[in-house]
Amino acid sequence: MFRSTLAAFFLPPGTRPDAGRVLWARALRAFGDGYMSLLLPFYLTLLGFSALEVGVIVTSTLLGSGAMTLAIGFIAHRFRGGSLLQAAAFLMAATGVAFVLVTDFWPLLLVAFMGTLNPSSGDVSVFLPLEHALLSQTVTARSRTALFARYSLIGALVGALGAQAAGVPALAQLWLAVDLKTALQGMFLFYGALGMVSLGLYHRLPPRPETPHDAPATPLGKSKRMVYRLAALFGLDAFAGGFAVQSLLALWLFERFELSIITAGTVFFWVGIFSALSQLASARVAARFGLINTMVFTHLPSNVFLILVPLMPTLPLALVFLFLRSALSQMDVPARTSYVMAVVSPGERPAAASITAVPRSLAAAVSPAFAGYLLSITTFGWPLVICGGLKIVYDLLLLKMFSKVRPPEESK
Repeated sequence: MFRSTLAAFFLPPGTRPDAGRVLWARALRAFGDGYMSLLLPFYLTLLGFSALEVGVIVTSTLLGSGAMTLAIGFIAHRFRGGSLLQAAAFLMAATGVAFVLVTDFWPLLLVAFMGTLNPSSGDVSVFLPLEHALLSQTVTARSRTALFARYSLIGALVGALGAQAAGVPALAQLWLAVDLKTALQGMFLFYGALGMVSLGLYHRLPPRPETPHDAPATPLGKSKRMVYRLAALFGLDAFAGGFAVQSLLALWLFERFELSIITAGTVFFWVGIFSALSQLASARVAARFGLINTMVFTHLPSNVFLILVPLMPTLPLALVFLFLRSALSQMDVPARTSYVMAVVSPGERPAAASITAVPRSLAAAVSPAFAGYLLSITTFGWPLVICGGLKIVYDLLLLKMFSKVRPPEESK
């Protein structure tokens, strides 16, 4: 009874029940990503790594995600989405264990590349295109944006709770006299356990589409040119975002304002809450103003706020603009996902989801190393300024190139 009521609350009308399992798995991963994005730089600095080395490891995690997503883009049409998701969940479990067993730089770099750690506040992992394609098959066009808004909302809300949980190791050290390194490694093992639970959820997904209107997955065809143009723009956005992924933003706050991990957890809890509220409004805003307009005109002011963050002389002022930015910065996420799924044919959706996700992962992987270098030579937040400026360029290009390419529901 509880589960059916909860599913009815989360799932918009016209959505099949198996979408609920994907949302539960998304929540589990978001919790793990929420605390790992903060604990990763803290743990690496505890091991003795510099800001530059932290940036390189973050780059490696994103490069590995991009490489796996690229491979998925070429083979997704040959496999069930559920089987690929199960493999990714098993890899998530192995990643948590490997980070406990390996502590030297070069082996850690390899584990980061091959694993599923997500240093970002958003989801840039191999799970993303697989879940997007699967969800698009479970919902009607009218409810598609609402479902993706719920997907993003759950990720943001539970990710915020995960960020708050980043303070658990410090509390365990304080109250239980547990060695801090041991407590941190316990959080990595818990991340692995979340992967195993996710694997169980994916295993219960139906083996075949349940309705006859679901088209079989195919490689990109007539939509190829448009998808590649979108992929290039999303790559620019992700390259910019790589300068301010949550792990490096936390590292900057640690260095600039000497923030503790407990305080950082609280800060990013509220960042996640504000992001979640913005995504909750996304479907309604998109229904009134259109997907492209929602993506652009909520994103532009958020990037201005980000540029202002490092210009603030005190922590409270910096946090004000950081919170203002987070209140708008993620409103484009469900709109962007819905737009890609809307402007391609149903059979092309798995390939389109992967092809548009690959440049995001690869481009986002390049910039953290540069950001780490900048943070190693100055505490001024140049990475945030660069991130905001490049994202403004992306917004303007997206508006110019796609304002007239409307999804079917906006053309009626």
